[in-house]
Amino acid sequence: MSIAVNPLFAFDNSYARELEGLYEPWEGAPAREPRLLVLNEDLAAELGADVGALSTPEGVAILAGGATPAGAWPVAQAYAGHQFGGFVPRLGDGRALLLGEVIDVQGRRRDLHLKGSGRTPFARGGDGKAAVGPMLREYLIGEAMHALGIPTTRALAVVATGDDVVRETLLPGAVLSRVAASHIRVGTFQYAAAHRDPTLLRRLADYAIARHHPDAADAENPYLAFFEGVVRAQASLVAGWMLVGFIHGVMNTDNMAISGESIDYGPCAFMDAFDPGTVFSSIDHGGRYAYANQPIVAQWNLARLAETLLPLLHADADTAIAAATAVLQSFPERYEEHWRRGMRAKLGLHDAQAQDVTLIDDLLALLQAQRVDFTSCFRALAGAVRGDAAPARSLFARDPAAFDAWAERWRARVSSEAAVPEAVAAAMDRVNPVYIPRNHRVEEALTAATDGDLEAFRRLLDALAEPFDERPGLESYATPAPPGFEDEYRTFCGT
Repeated sequence: MSIAVNPLFAFDNSYARELEGLYEPWEGAPAREPRLLVLNEDLAAELGADVGALSTPEGVAILAGGATPAGAWPVAQAYAGHQFGGFVPRLGDGRALLLGEVIDVQGRRRDLHLKGSGRTPFARGGDGKAAVGPMLREYLIGEAMHALGIPTTRALAVVATGDDVVRETLLPGAVLSRVAASHIRVGTFQYAAAHRDPTLLRRLADYAIARHHPDAADAENPYLAFFEGVVRAQASLVAGWMLVGFIHGVMNTDNMAISGESIDYGPCAFMDAFDPGTVFSSIDHGGRYAYANQPIVAQWNLARLAETLLPLLHADADTAIAAATAVLQSFPERYEEHWRRGMRAKLGLHDAQAQDVTLIDDLLALLQAQRVDFTSCFRALAGAVRGDAAPARSLFARDPAAFDAWAERWRARVSSEAAVPEAVAAAMDRVNPVYIPRNHRVEEALTAATDGDLEAFRRLLDALAEPFDERPGLESYATPAPPGFEDEYRTFCGT
């Protein structure tokens, strides 16, 4: 049993106190030689933690899972989930622990969670470990999403354990410490519903309302208002993904957080050449979680959440189904609103006009037909507003005349708002990133880190910290992968 050490965090463990039945008390396994690889000092400060203390052997032992900080109440959380459409009634944290909840310096309640800290009762035959590469990927992508302004879980640290992890080869082990608004998932509700315990389901719903959607408590039907809040949050989140070309890769219901944060960066990736059918995940053989399918899958996942809530919505099943269906059917419109507004901003447009839908769709069709880099194109369009269309036009080398025809319509539409061109271009630069986690750069950094060299990882992390600000010396981080790279590129869950 690990020994509680001096307090590094101010814990207040409401999940463990209030939701017995949705976790197993557990402790992490000791690491052989824990060594801090990366520490998120800004996030540590948000949590009110002493950065220096976290870097000591005692602090590193906590981040590795081998020691329990004073005030923590470590538990392995229970949840179910639809994985690629098939329901598994018992999943849970097989290699993870919720250490507890920290009230940060802004008064927000945030989970402190470990990943790769050893087997738990939910391990289902797994070894409970994680490797350096996948844990650094989660750190990197979480920080990139945060800098892009997309709600996300974030990593506090990655600690090497000194132990080997057996996968296809021997890999160095690591533990990720993750911070989230909470780790309550659609799958958490599915677990409670599958156990046919109406008291547990109601306790979970009441807890989720109080923690994430407190305004719903005052509604005529709090549980319906809660569901509507989750629908709103997911519509906004997935639109944010789509606007930067992000592909989650494994949108199972146990990977959808009801807080509206992105969670579980396993086989995720960012798209270079625009193609709605883009899939990178090695296990997504049918393209279920392809780029263009993400809004559809999000609504499907929300339907699964709605099913769990039906007993709480109304005593009459038909009335409950009708109410849930009405909210669920609002998702496409909510998503489209976020998506179209975001795309207008990317194109330097402020006011909505009927012609904008065609203008947007026609550009995306051109990008797909000519395999144009999604991120580079939108960033280059700001230059066209400033009077230099050559960089944008050069991206359409297969048929530049097609771009010219579209650009003439677009420039006329931008001019119709009578805004100052430099102001329009500056606004575009604030929403169109220069730097995203390019897949070839991510793999380069993770391969080197697995071999013990973190320099490429740190350089990439630095570039991604300010994605909208072009900086000298970072030109290579704005460049798409070499031709043919993405044709063969595959990502993996890291389990």
